[in-house]
Formats: sequence, C-alpha cells, structure tokens
Amino acid sequence: MTIDVEVLDPRWLEALRTARAICRRAAQAAIDGSGKRLSDHVSVVVALDSDAAVRRLNRTYRGKDKPTNVLSFPGDKPSLGDIVLARQTVLREAREQGKRPADHLTHLVMHGTLHLLGYDHEQGERQARRMEKLETRLLAAMGIADPYAD
Repeated sequence: MTIDVEVLDPRWLEALRTARAICRRAAQAAIDGSGKRLSDHVSVVVALDSDAAVRRLNRTYRGKDKPTNVLSFPGDKPSLGDIVLARQTVLREAREQGKRPADHLTHLVMHGTLHLLGYDHEQGERQARRMEKLETRLLAAMGIADPYAD
C-alpha cells in the first residue's frame, strides 16, 4: 500500500507542520479499519491544496461553485483514488468547531478515504449512520473525539 501526500499549497505546512504524517496515518487507519481486502499494490494520493483549487474541482466535477473541505476521486484497480483538501476551509472549520486542526484533518482524510472504499453518506440515512459510526470508532482508537457529537 502506497499513500502519497502531495503538498500543492505550501501554506499547509506553515499551518500544520506534520500534515503529511497526519494524512498518511489517517488514510492507513481508514483502510485498515474498513474491513475491505485490498492488494498490497494499491495506492492513494492525498493532495493538500487551496480553497481556490478545490473550488475549481468542485465546480467542474460536482457543479458546485464553492470550495468544500474534502473531495474524493475514485481511481482504477492500481489506484484507490485521490483525495483533495482545501486548506482555508479545513482550518476555518477546525477553528469554528473548536477542534484541533490536526484532528479535523485526520477526520477529513479518513472520511475521504472511506469514500474511495465505497462508503457513501449521500446514499441515504442508513449508509450515513454506518459511515459515521465507523469514522467515530476509528477516530476514537486514535484518541480523537467524535466529530459528529454536538
């Protein structure tokens, strides 16, 4: 399993020096905890980019002309896919929600990875609960509080 982290917006590392390690750990935890059996030769790319770049991707691929925190793009057999995160949105959300930026980034990378593994909270309430429950359990194992708790 290869997890590549591409820092396309260098200000990610100014805000969160350990961003690469956080992304690798979160993606690996999601893969390991998903119960899916994958080839050892599968790869994932996590791209840390700006709001402007994610806004363009969101507009092109989802028809939504605004940035979002995380986007997932499934790949083919050797590549599980790509995950792209928007720096300003992720950091703003962490601040507004009173979360550590590292914890919020961990959650979003895990969330994006689970999407690549076939989990989809947009496919109904049952799927959403299943995905949230798995995320909560995996995050708890990493010492991170339930991101869905009020």
